[in-house]
Amino acid sequence: MSHEPTSTAASSAALVSTNFIRNIIEGDLASGKHAARRWSGRPGPATQQLAGALDPATIRTRFPPEPNGYLHFGHAKSICLNFGLAQDYGGRCHLRFDDTNPEREEQEYVDSIIDSVRWLGFSWHELASEGELEATDNLYFASDYFAWMVEFAEYLIRSGHAYVESQSPEEMRATRGTLTEAGTDSVFRQRSVEENLDLFKRMQKGEFPDGAHVLRAKIDMAAANINLRDPAIYRIRHASHHNTGDQWCVYPMYTYAHPIEDALENITHSICTLEFADQRPFYDWLLERLAEGGLLQRPLPQQIEFSRLNLTYIVLSKRKLIQLVEEKHVAGWDDPRLPTLVGARRRGYPAAGFRLFAERVGVSRSDSLIEYSLLEDTMREVLNESAERRIAVLDPLRVIIDNYPPGQSEECLAPNHPLKPELGKRAIPFGRELWIERDDFMAQPSKGYHRLYPGNMARLRHGYVVRCTGFDCDDSGAVRAVHCDYLPDSKSGTAGADNYKVKGNLHWVSVADAVLAEVRLYDRLFSVPSPGARQEGDPEGVDRDFREDLNPHSMQVIEAWVEPALKSARAEECFQFERHGYFVADRVDAKDGAPVFNRTVTLRDSWTTRPGKRK
Repeated sequence: MSHEPTSTAASSAALVSTNFIRNIIEGDLASGKHAARRWSGRPGPATQQLAGALDPATIRTRFPPEPNGYLHFGHAKSICLNFGLAQDYGGRCHLRFDDTNPEREEQEYVDSIIDSVRWLGFSWHELASEGELEATDNLYFASDYFAWMVEFAEYLIRSGHAYVESQSPEEMRATRGTLTEAGTDSVFRQRSVEENLDLFKRMQKGEFPDGAHVLRAKIDMAAANINLRDPAIYRIRHASHHNTGDQWCVYPMYTYAHPIEDALENITHSICTLEFADQRPFYDWLLERLAEGGLLQRPLPQQIEFSRLNLTYIVLSKRKLIQLVEEKHVAGWDDPRLPTLVGARRRGYPAAGFRLFAERVGVSRSDSLIEYSLLEDTMREVLNESAERRIAVLDPLRVIIDNYPPGQSEECLAPNHPLKPELGKRAIPFGRELWIERDDFMAQPSKGYHRLYPGNMARLRHGYVVRCTGFDCDDSGAVRAVHCDYLPDSKSGTAGADNYKVKGNLHWVSVADAVLAEVRLYDRLFSVPSPGARQEGDPEGVDRDFREDLNPHSMQVIEAWVEPALKSARAEECFQFERHGYFVADRVDAKDGAPVFNRTVTLRDSWTTRPGKRK
């Protein structure tokens, strides 16, 4: 598998204005805190790094996903933050897979994560001064460090900072204590160094079943922070690993592995979300013990926490996302309604929109709930600049221009992008029969209605002014066709166009030339801002099932008539369908000559008026 990313350059999405993380980094740069660090060109312990040259990177950050699922919107914020900060300060950002759990990790997730980071526009390659790639591309796997982690664990045992625990998990929990009561020492805490080393080596050889022993750090069972009460750092797992196969029978706990990974990679600022704040004392304790033994280079990485992304109308819990997929409430991990990055990409959310969103929401230590409309606004802002305009009629009604010669056709010219004249114009076929939107006609108009109704005039966008002369109904009384006359001297772009002042402006496609397309109208997956939260009228003390808040109108599939230029739309090509919103050619189902489009976002936020919305 090739890990080489595309050469797409990405503008930084780290918040340009001052935030507390930037203040820390700038203070470190001003003091020269990391200026003497050495870097051998690849991760390793102190002996290896100290033999290298001065680290060319001013700072090193990392994005460290576990390869046990698909990335979601919260990960996008972290990716933009870590890669953006490194880019802004002349540093490097590593893509590292925290693949320490053999039972939950798959190559499928590794490939998807690499693809998503690349899609967001970031590179983990490190360029030499002449523009050539260095030997390393800063893509790493925690499992490649397993040998060092075992070596470090054995050092902790020899230095009296770790011991093999033989209590059951239930007995360990019973002696751990509570938030207000100290824990009690294990009966195995005073095992000799020799016995602990022997047992740990036998654990590595696979002599014991899963759960028979664990290796614990030896800190303080009376510590106020419960995470310092002799936490487990190694457990026995007889399981095959996606990267190392059956080489290991013991695997490190995440809280042990993560700080070591940071230190081996010369990470300067280890940026994570607030739920890891209580783990920082152990992070610091572990690295200090290993540095005391000369195993890690100083200065050590600094863990910095920020608030995670919380958005209305979505869930980011991995458990809940799995539930939605496995119970088939959605069509898979790339369903455009899911807040996964593969889903967002299929929906047509542009990568630049996520980078802009990361700038807008910024970085803080305070949890807050961000309106989903802010994310949609950033997507609109990017798409308004990038998406070419096209015409699609989603709810078609036939218009017959009775005074237009039968069998005749002509071309009308429409700009590809009104803000970018350099993109030119395209020809749209015009004929005697057209499709317009059904709500662009009313037999009995309401007050203030300026589109077509008997006797009224309206302009066919980029075409002629027409006057409605009547309409036909089917047996049920529904309007099936509208009759009009056109004014031959009123064509847009000609001298006579300015002679007619009409208020209604309609989009249309020619019946003879229009292409039938499948259009999927996606909306928010949930109908309430906080899915699963207690609603007014719910019984007291009863947990609410978040699935009860699913929006039954989150997807509608229709057939629409689109202009001929859309017949061969390429997968992931984005357009603004005039008067409707932004749409993308589906990256899975769209085929040349058989277009399928997904609605990315409407032209403006109309959520308050949509069906299915609950207050």
